[in-house]
Amino acid sequence: MALLGASPLLRGTVHAVWIADVRPELDGGRFPVKRVVGDAFEVSADILCEGHGALAAVLLWRSVKDTGWQEVPMTHVGNDRWLARFSLEENTRYVYTIEAWPDAYRSWAADLAKRRDAGMDTASELEEGAALLRASRPRVLGADGEHLDARLEAFRRGASPEERTRLLLDGEVAALVDRYPDRSAATRYPRELEVVVDRPLAQCAAWYELFPRSQGKLPGRHGTFRDVIERLPDIAAMGFDVLYLTPIHPVGRTARKGRNNAIGAGPDDPGSPWAIGNERGGHKDVEPALGTLDDFRALARAARGHGIEIALDYALQCSPDHPYVRAHPEWFHRRPDGTIKYAENPPKQYQDIYPLNFYCRDREALWEELRTILLFWIGEGVRIFRVDNPHTKPLPFWAWVIREVQAVHPDVIFLAEAFTRPKLMQALAKVGFTQSYTYFTWRNFKDELTAYLQELTQSELAEYFRGNFFTNTPDILPPVLQHGGPPAFRMRLVLAATLSPLYGIYSGYELCERVAVPGTEEYLDSEKYEIKKRTLEGPLLPMIARLNAIRREQPALQHVDNLRWLETENDQLVAYAKADRVICVVNLDPFTGREGVCVIPVSLGLPPAFEVRDLLTDDTFVWRAGRNYVGLGAGESHVLEVVQ
Repeated sequence: MALLGASPLLRGTVHAVWIADVRPELDGGRFPVKRVVGDAFEVSADILCEGHGALAAVLLWRSVKDTGWQEVPMTHVGNDRWLARFSLEENTRYVYTIEAWPDAYRSWAADLAKRRDAGMDTASELEEGAALLRASRPRVLGADGEHLDARLEAFRRGASPEERTRLLLDGEVAALVDRYPDRSAATRYPRELEVVVDRPLAQCAAWYELFPRSQGKLPGRHGTFRDVIERLPDIAAMGFDVLYLTPIHPVGRTARKGRNNAIGAGPDDPGSPWAIGNERGGHKDVEPALGTLDDFRALARAARGHGIEIALDYALQCSPDHPYVRAHPEWFHRRPDGTIKYAENPPKQYQDIYPLNFYCRDREALWEELRTILLFWIGEGVRIFRVDNPHTKPLPFWAWVIREVQAVHPDVIFLAEAFTRPKLMQALAKVGFTQSYTYFTWRNFKDELTAYLQELTQSELAEYFRGNFFTNTPDILPPVLQHGGPPAFRMRLVLAATLSPLYGIYSGYELCERVAVPGTEEYLDSEKYEIKKRTLEGPLLPMIARLNAIRREQPALQHVDNLRWLETENDQLVAYAKADRVICVVNLDPFTGREGVCVIPVSLGLPPAFEVRDLLTDDTFVWRAGRNYVGLGAGESHVLEVVQ
């Protein structure tokens, strides 16, 4: 809330324009909101003053690189609410605020019009108006000044009251006054707010996650970057925008884990790629079995040629063999006996991983070194990082490192892999993470899905929290996939790909892999601890490719804030519209076919009867406003395009 000026007893005149409830504004301006290039950025506020006088207001904005403000007039939309928009044309940060002032001319003009319409004498009021215009003359420049002089001279020569009124009230004079307003009593909102403007891929992308070492041609043979290059045509054919590689760095040898997280590895066990570092290097090096840094560069170039971006894992932990352990033992946690502590999340133990001590005495050197890891890979052409377990590292570190990196490289995208407490996930998004993993993985029932999406799209989270709907991860095989079979995989795929413009799958989803360690969400024979032979084959490949094509063809699916839930009269059927162009109906039951309706409200703006085409099957139907019968097999879906 802004009220410039002080008590008349202290400073004299009070500038009594009140600016409050500015939106968007996150935590009093402490954190920026998020948008993407090309968005029309709308800002609104309550702006008022005492009495009935008119006001004028402008939205001030600039990029962080600029020193001078640009401004857009704000429009009064009722109940003392004002708004304005400007276009976000650049991948950078913008700053915005509001300025408002009493509009003496429009207050006078409104009062004069009321007096004239009531048949009252207006001679005195006309003289007041002329005095206002004369007072504005020093501000009016060039030909505008000459035009104003001519108006005032015609007024002085004593034309009729009607003509004098026209001379002071017509649109040309009003426009001239608007160009040269009296802002001597202006109130400036005291906070300069920020909006981070990311590139469009930050808002809409399909991710595919794989282990590079599992891309070899022979069972048990360690895959290479060159093997991944050979996979790129198939990944591109599936329609993925981002290829996320699990860690590609040298893997530790000490306390290396065996298959299924066994303590003690066999001679051929590759270990967990998240146990980073050995005698061959650390976070700025690549595992020799994958190839060389030149091979990685070739992979990045080839991916770009297929329209795919490479995302790397930014995992800030070390194996006991990492060069940091020898060179900087002070960067790690120590037990009372002086030994370095390995990672634990009781009852789980990670003897092959040493967590970093972000608050060690030498933390400035540690933080700076961790920043250089990002800069190194950015120098190799990487612009997307999936960040491992960011919730176990300090929020001040993320606020600092993300801002430092994006100040130089604003196109860098950070995805927070943080399945943790809601407010901690939200805090990570506030301090700078571009995208976030979500609870979608565990939202299975109609009431859970509708409530969660309502929170993501209709609450303040929509201003800063971009949810990436991963269906599964190497760590999480959710129960619905374990027990629901292929219908559950199809159902969850449609939900992820159509509810959110950001979604991802982990390699093996297309095969409907669903065997878990009993009683857990861990994959049995997890790829985290052994090499698989991946072939990019599986029953879901055609459906994945079709859904990704639909997402590219349908702009409505490229946004999350246009979601509207529709009534189905059956709790096992969930229906929703994306704008007025795409209607989805999904059977949440992977075991049984279900029947119900999809109710199209008149407020959706569709004709009384209209044609829809199922983009998955190419079937067409005639639907209408009101109740429409739907029958779907187990886990099946309609993705309907409204044909108009």
